[in-house]
Amino acid sequence: MTGLRERKKVDTRRALSDATLSLAFERGLDNVTREAIADAAGVSLRTFNNYFGNKYEALAYRQVQRMERSLEVFRERPVDEPLWSAIAESVIEPLAAEGVAEVAPTRKQLAVVRAVVHAPELRVAMFRSLFADWVEAIAERTGTDPERDMYPRMAAGVMGAVGEAATDAYVMADPPVAITTLFRQGFAAVAAGLPEPTTRTGGKNHD
Repeated sequence: MTGLRERKKVDTRRALSDATLSLAFERGLDNVTREAIADAAGVSLRTFNNYFGNKYEALAYRQVQRMERSLEVFRERPVDEPLWSAIAESVIEPLAAEGVAEVAPTRKQLAVVRAVVHAPELRVAMFRSLFADWVEAIAERTGTDPERDMYPRMAAGVMGAVGEAATDAYVMADPPVAITTLFRQGFAAVAAGLPEPTTRTGGKNHD
């Protein structure tokens, strides 16, 4: 019985999170209310308030779920797979499972995503909530000590940096591109030693 109850809680959280995103795409994030989210998900406002403090928490929920799933996938990847390949595939797998891995957003959707990413309420880096778990998983895979060795902490930090850089590039892309394309580019660059780019897209000349 407890398992069924917990399953229903997870389903309700997902329904509220999905309803929030759908309404944001439809109306714009500023025009989405808790009442509208609850109504779209078929629950009461009180139920919404029991699960989330505001619409930003509801939006963040699905991404946190994806990161938790990525960690599970990473732990299951073949032990002889190169580290950054394992990390890249682990990050992408939850998106592939949802059927959105290679889907580029419309410009209207991208405007909503940009508003979400730049919202002060969401500037708390969600990756940090799982940072210690990633450090531990990377240490286990690389045979290093999560407390004494720098490597697993640096690798987890680089992973977070790639995620933030890819997200920033994603919301500014014109034309829009799939986020997984940027993830792959970022992790491939890290795996290659982060060589200097051969082409320049901007920036000042420091000569």
